[in-house]
Amino acid sequence: MDIKETATRLARRAFLRGGGAMGVGTLAFNQLLAGESAAKNAGPNVSLPGHFAPRAKSVIFLHMVGAPSQLDLFDHKPKLQQFHGKPAPDEFIEGKRFAFLRGHPKMMASPFKFETLNEGQQISEVLPHLKSVAGEIAIVRSMTTEDFNHAPAQMFFHSGLNRIGRPSIGSWVTYGLGSVCSDLPAYVVMVSGGVAGAGASLWNNGFLPSVYQGVEFRSEGDPVLFLSNPKDVNRARRRRVLDGIGGLNALELENTADPEIRTRMAQYEMAFRMQMSVPQLTNISTEPDEVRAMYGEGTFARHCLQARRLVERGVRFVELYNSSWDHHGGIENNLRKKAKGTDQPIAALIKDLKMRGLLDETLIVWGAEFGRTPMFQGAKLAGAGRDHHKEAYSIWMAGGGIRGGISYGETDDFGYYVKNNPVLVRDLHATILHALGMNHEKVTFRFQGLDQRLTGTEEVSVPHALFG
Repeated sequence: MDIKETATRLARRAFLRGGGAMGVGTLAFNQLLAGESAAKNAGPNVSLPGHFAPRAKSVIFLHMVGAPSQLDLFDHKPKLQQFHGKPAPDEFIEGKRFAFLRGHPKMMASPFKFETLNEGQQISEVLPHLKSVAGEIAIVRSMTTEDFNHAPAQMFFHSGLNRIGRPSIGSWVTYGLGSVCSDLPAYVVMVSGGVAGAGASLWNNGFLPSVYQGVEFRSEGDPVLFLSNPKDVNRARRRRVLDGIGGLNALELENTADPEIRTRMAQYEMAFRMQMSVPQLTNISTEPDEVRAMYGEGTFARHCLQARRLVERGVRFVELYNSSWDHHGGIENNLRKKAKGTDQPIAALIKDLKMRGLLDETLIVWGAEFGRTPMFQGAKLAGAGRDHHKEAYSIWMAGGGIRGGISYGETDDFGYYVKNNPVLVRDLHATILHALGMNHEKVTFRFQGLDQRLTGTEEVSVPHALFG
């Protein structure tokens, strides 16, 4: 029995049950969506209300994989010049563990010049384009985290747990708010360079239904695998096949009530719509020459432009990964090179969103899994790098109600410890949810008998001073 005959028989059964005369797959899917709780059953492509008026509608999350040095980008420490090449204070070493530093390491001042802007912002010479939009960003210099190894720290930065199994923040956001876009995924991921140490677990749905996992858009070929129809299969034939499969899935859902069947049905339908929407989205040749020139060249530049196009179409959460910020050696040359490849596209993204009236409703978050030590790594200062550092580092945020032109928090004279206004990773998560109109304590999912949430059960606070 072929698919067409199966679909015909299933449609006849649906009609006898009072379903009407439309295609069985579409019928079952529409009935499914119409009668269920939106947050848990409609999936991420239905827009849902938050708990209060939102500042932002979408998030663009920029993860610099490997952890750039905050001391060479945003947290200038002149006192390090006095201790350059001298042994680190004993309290920095005693009882401490490091990823690679051994013995009694020495201090290293930044080789870069800094400029002070606006309300105490410090931005390195390697970020000239970002300086031009400094009035739009808030630099948080008092971030702190719990792990100093890449994979667990990356997982903690995304999910609030340093092990696999928890949903990423993008999954939580789309679970809580859905999306206003019906023909694109609510949560899109793009990777430039190597994949992060924690891999695809960083955009995994964890215990949430799998419809909330991030969808990776590739940089070459079809943006999504199997997006194109096989040879000699046209769109009408594809629709008939999906209707037949939809009917089978609907019957199985009726028999088992397995939520993953609902997910499968939603994903088939989304894939069908994406065959039309994604090629149009990723064809950036339709953008004016001056817009493409503003972003510059390279994969990351293209991803930044596509991020703007995604949030413009209502995609809720876009994450861009950019690799190779792990500078254990040669930091002066390597950091300058990495900054050059990302500085122009990121500044262009902010300017482009603002010109289109989208910056106020789009929260941009730039950051990484941890920071770098004020002590240098290597046998000598020439060609030295910095080791991993979890006690204090910097991120920045822009748009989405964020008060631009400010710095928040402070570290000590060496940038080793947070001095005031600490921001923990879970605080950052709560802040992102707050910008989107969600109370982090109320975004929950029942799993293993408990109401799980992104921010866990520990004390969490939103630094309201970041908002205008």
